[in-house]
Order: sequence, then structure tokens, then C-alpha cells
Amino acid sequence: MSVLNAERVSAKHKVIIKILRNAHFKVNLHRFAIMKGLNILISMAAVIFLASCSTTRVLQDGEYRLARNRITVDDPKEFNVNKLEPYLKQKPNSYFIFGWNPFLNVYNWSNGKGKGWDRFVQKIGVAPVVYDPDMVDSSIDNLKNHLTYLGYYGSKVTSDISVKKKRVEVTYNVDLGKRFPIKEIEYRLPAKGPFAEAFLKDTSNMTVQPGDWLSESSLDAETVRSSAVLRNEGFYSFNKNYYFFEADTLSVPDSAILQLKINEYTRNESPRDAKPLRKFYINDVSISYPKSLKFRDKVLKDLTTIYPGQIYSADEINRTYSRLSALKVFSSVNIGMNQVDTNKVDCSISLAQSKLQGFKINLEASINSTGLFGVSPQISYFHKNIFRGGEWLNLSFMGNFQFKFNNAIRSNEFGVSAGLSFPKFFPLPYRYFTGAVPRTDVKFSYNYQSRPEYTRNIISTQYGYTGNIDNKFFYQAFPLQLNIVRLPYLNDSFINSLVNDPFLRNAYQDHFDLGSGATLYYTTNPESIPKSTYFYSRLQFDIAGNMLSAFKPLMNMDENGAGMIWNTPYSQFVRAELTLGRTWIFGRNSGQSVATRFLAGAGYAYGNSSTLPFEKHFYAGGSNSLRGWQARTVGPGLSPMDTSFVIPNQTGDMRLEANIEYRFDMFWKVAGAVFIDAGNVWTLKDDNTEEGKLAMFRWDTFAESIAANWGVGLRLDFGFLLLRLDMGMKVHDPARDTKWINPGEWLTKGNYALHFGVGYPF
Repeated sequence: MSVLNAERVSAKHKVIIKILRNAHFKVNLHRFAIMKGLNILISMAAVIFLASCSTTRVLQDGEYRLARNRITVDDPKEFNVNKLEPYLKQKPNSYFIFGWNPFLNVYNWSNGKGKGWDRFVQKIGVAPVVYDPDMVDSSIDNLKNHLTYLGYYGSKVTSDISVKKKRVEVTYNVDLGKRFPIKEIEYRLPAKGPFAEAFLKDTSNMTVQPGDWLSESSLDAETVRSSAVLRNEGFYSFNKNYYFFEADTLSVPDSAILQLKINEYTRNESPRDAKPLRKFYINDVSISYPKSLKFRDKVLKDLTTIYPGQIYSADEINRTYSRLSALKVFSSVNIGMNQVDTNKVDCSISLAQSKLQGFKINLEASINSTGLFGVSPQISYFHKNIFRGGEWLNLSFMGNFQFKFNNAIRSNEFGVSAGLSFPKFFPLPYRYFTGAVPRTDVKFSYNYQSRPEYTRNIISTQYGYTGNIDNKFFYQAFPLQLNIVRLPYLNDSFINSLVNDPFLRNAYQDHFDLGSGATLYYTTNPESIPKSTYFYSRLQFDIAGNMLSAFKPLMNMDENGAGMIWNTPYSQFVRAELTLGRTWIFGRNSGQSVATRFLAGAGYAYGNSSTLPFEKHFYAGGSNSLRGWQARTVGPGLSPMDTSFVIPNQTGDMRLEANIEYRFDMFWKVAGAVFIDAGNVWTLKDDNTEEGKLAMFRWDTFAESIAANWGVGLRLDFGFLLLRLDMGMKVHDPARDTKWINPGEWLTKGNYALHFGVGYPF
């Protein structure tokens, strides 16, 4: 249009040309405005940050920020100073990035007016800890008392104060007191009888023995241990307050003679309150629950390990509590004991009903700058008492739809699943388990996928067990997993495109998998909404085809030499995926946290298979992955987008990914987030093609093949429901010739994506 000769066009055409030129100018002006505004914001943020590097600007005259505490001891090899840090009354602000806390700097953006901007930055920032000399004196007293508790008698603690500008460093100098080894332990027990016999039988297991250092801490720990042992021997009301200790440090120089005395009254009682220490027995056991709850009594009796005539045992009470709580049918489990005779107690178990059934809805949606829209709804129904014995029923429907507006080409996926979980480990009886009984799970699912290139049906079934240990270690073990995959339709052009791509060609064929799998999960905080810093790890493992390979000599073979059953090759592979995560939560009410995640996974086909089945491939991108991309649009490796697929479907044999996200409260129920995602997928086998070399994992191109993005997000947190909107912008794109993306291109076509989801991404 720009080369048109204005003299050779009509006036009407001139008007059209003028309009088009103006429109083009406006578009460019709009883009220029966005870029300029973005650059201004970045520059302003940099200026403000540099101007607020001081972490003491908001302090008043005469105030100092406590920058550091240090504890020194006269013999650091003998004593771990970390034991003393919790007893300091005043502690400096925490650091988590190379000795730097950026939230201190944010707090100093305050202008001192106490509202508006001040309230905002003080909400997301952290106030400096103001040095208090009275707290130092209290800390010294605390340290002395605790050292005495640890067995260092007569310890001395002094402090040195160092002031530099507006910062204070406090050094606590510890002169450890004298310690006394235990030369001899004397026992003074009630008259001979069941209690004395039970106690003396356990003395070899005592954690305090002759030769150990005398300390109140070790004695306290031993009383807790041994009283628990004695309660399990039937001594119902026995506790650590029945113990009395006397230490003689004068009879033998530099040593102590320890006298352990157990009276028939506690430290809070007097001799006239003395009662014989007797073994107690269970007299009667009663179980009560709401009449509206229809539950089979036999199941409750099978799970209860407390019986009439049984010796009282605290372990059996805890075991019963753990088993009944694991049913998830009861909102609370209360086990009470009532003394009805000199040596008998009645046990009453009271159960409160929880919500037994309901629906769960999850929704994820995303759109990128090319106009590709994706939405993934999921709805589930659960019933936790379907057969009146704590059996769980789970029914689920899911969908995954990708399309472009004003375009008939789309990808559709539907899935249904049904699962039953029984509160029993078939075929073993309950008595084989000391705690919560593992559950037996049976699952069935069907998945239908319709894409322009193919149609696929997947039928799956699983049989296995789930359980936990101490509510921190959870496991799922499936000794039987079966997947049957059928592709009734393959587009001719798609088939032709796979001729020279063995990685994909062998992945897109009818097959079935017969194998086993397991998931192991560990967390330091099992709460549904943790309120303190926690760590978690998850390991998923699958193996298939090994059992069938033993019968391969009896099978028919296809043209590639693969064994077949019912004219269908079976898959043989191993696949594992490890996830590590840690979330730092700052303060109880600050609303700030930093969440991190690292993920590594790999799969390897062997024996009867040359490639992994497609459904076992790894992919990256999406609302819970690299958020600058949509799902299945990253990699593999340095590969450009595969044109064989109308809608992107990039996958690989291996995946590495790392994420970090800073979360902060803003106002009302609105929170914000800033995040960085990095990673990719790769293939592991060389197919001797140029495209294969680009997709393959190689150390010499590893850094170059890492995709990275940054982004911002908004969260609407209602407590029971969290809605999430994330915008990710590409920083490094391995598929581009020029891989680093300038800030001015972050908001241009193809370089950003929007994601909507329910819950946190990790």
C-alpha cells in the first residue's frame, strides 16, 4: 500500500488508504505506549529499590536495628551453640537470600504517613527489629537457666554490644559451668509387686545410665519414656510426676550419685494422698455414634483393638484412634476412660459424623497471544460410606478442550473414572497392622481423545493399596496396572509425517501395558493449609512389560520383532518422576511466603518397545508448569514446533523443571504473586536425524535448551476455595533463533500466556 501512486487511485481508494495508514499508526502507537509504559515501570521500580537500600530509614532517633546475634562458648567443640539460639528473647530479621532480606527494603519504601501507600508497603514488607537492651538481659537469664537444665552448673553469660551506624550486633559470651558424670544410680521403689517388677524389667532400656552426664533434660526425657512404657503395662494413671530425683555431688569428688525414687503419690500431692500403683484392666467397651449414621458395627469392632478383660494399654488406645480416624467418616474420635473399680476402667468411644458425600469442581483455562484457547474442567463426586463400612466411592468426569475462535479445528478429550476404596488390606486380617490399616483400592477409567491427527481410546484399571505412616509418609502401591490403548483413526497426512520420525511413529500405535506402579509422598507438615515452613517430596514409579517378556518366545512377532498378544504389541518400559518442594512462610499473619519446586522425570523403553507409549511421555507448559507457554507447547530440547500437529503436542522422554513463586497478601481476600519458571522436555534416544539431535538431551546444549519465563499473578482466596489468574512472559525460548527475548517483546504475539486455575500451581 505504501508504494501506491496516489494519482492513479480514486478518491474513495485514497480515503481507504488513509484510514488503513492511520489504523496502522494507531496500532504502532499503542504498542509503543505499552512498551514505553513497561520500561517506565521497570525504571521506576529500579530507582525506588536503589533509593531504599537502607534498612534503617524508618527508625526513630535513638533507635537501632538488631542486625545480628552471635553466641560464643569457651569450648565450641564440646557444645553446639545452635541449642541456645531458641532461648534468645530478641532475634533479628530472618535472611534467606545470601544474607539479604528484600522485605526489609520494601518496608523502607514507606513515607511515614501511616496510610495509603504506607499501609500497602508495610503489609508486604517486614518491619526492622528494634534493638531492646532489656531483652538482652532477659536472654542472659534464659541462657543461664537452660544451661543448668542441660547439666552445666554455675554457667556464666555476658554480652558485648557492637554499634555501627544504626545497626547493633549482640555477642553472648558463654562460660560453660561444671558437669557431673553419674557414678551410680540408686532405685527406691514401692514395695515388691507388679509395679516394681515392671519397672525393674525396663531398667536396661533406660536412657540414663551410670557414666552419663547428670542433667535435668535427660532425666525429664527418661521419665516421659519410662512412664509411657509403664502405662502400656497396665498402670493406667501413671505419669512422670511420680518420679523424684536427688543428686549427691559431694560424697564422690567430681561425680554424682543419683537417687531415683518413685512414690505412690505425685509431686503435686502429699504422702497422705498415696494410693497403691495397680495394674488396670478394661471392664467394658462401648461405641456410640449418631443414629442418622448407618454404619456396620462389625467394621468398628474389627478396627477397635480395645477389648474387655484386656490389660490397659495406651498404645492400644492410640492404635484404635488412628484406625477410626483413618476412615474419614467421623469428624472427631474421642476415647475416654472411667475408673469403675480399684483396678478396672470402662472405655467409651464417641464418634461424630463428618460430611459423607459431596462434589468437587476444578477448572483450568489458558490463552496465549496466538489465540489458542484451552479449558480443562473436572467434576468429582465422593461418598465415604457407600456400603456402610467406611468404603469410599469416587466418580470423576474430566474434559480438555483446545481451540481457536473462528476456527473449526479443535482438540477434544473426555474422561470418566470410578474408584472404590475399602478400609482393609486384602487378603491380610486387621491384626497384622499396628496402626492405621492400609486401604485396598480398585480403579477403572476410560479416556477418549479426538484431535485432527488421530482418535484414541484408553481403558485403564488399577488394583493396589494406600496408607500412611505417622501422617507424614504416604504411599500408594499398585501391583497391577493395565492400560489398553486403541487408535481407530489416524489421519493420512499425519501417518506420512511419521515415516521419518521413529520416536513418534512407534508411540502412535495400538498397545497395552501390564505392570506395576507406586507413589511415595513425604511432608514435614501434613496440614491441608500449612501455617509454617514445610518441605515435601514425591516419587512416582512405573514399570511395565517385564512379566510378559518371560512369555515372549511363545508369542507372535510383528515386523519389528515385537511380541504381540491378540495381535497387539505390549509395552516394556520403566518411568520415574521426582518432585521436591519447600515453602517458606514468613510470620504467622504476614501473608507472605516463597514457594519453590524442583521436578525431574525420565522414562526408558527397552526390550519389546523402542519408545515410550505416548501417554507416558513428559510434557511442559501450562497453568501448573511453565506459565509463559500453554500445555504441551515446550520443547523437546531445541526443536521448533512440530507442524505434524495442528494443535501443539510437544512431548519427550525426560523432563526437568524448577519454579519459584513469591506470594503476598494485598487487600481483602486478594493476594498477589511474582514467579519464575524454567525447564524443558527432551528425548533420550538418538534417531540419527537432524531433528532428533535438536530434541535429544545433550550436555553441550543443555543451558541453551532451557525455557524460562517470569510472570505475575492474582489470587482470590476464600479459604475453602482459591481462584488463580497468572500471566507468564517468555524470557528464554529454545525454539527461537534469537533465544533471549527483550523486555520490549514480552507482551507481543507468541511471547505470553494467560492461565486461570483453582488452587496453587504447586
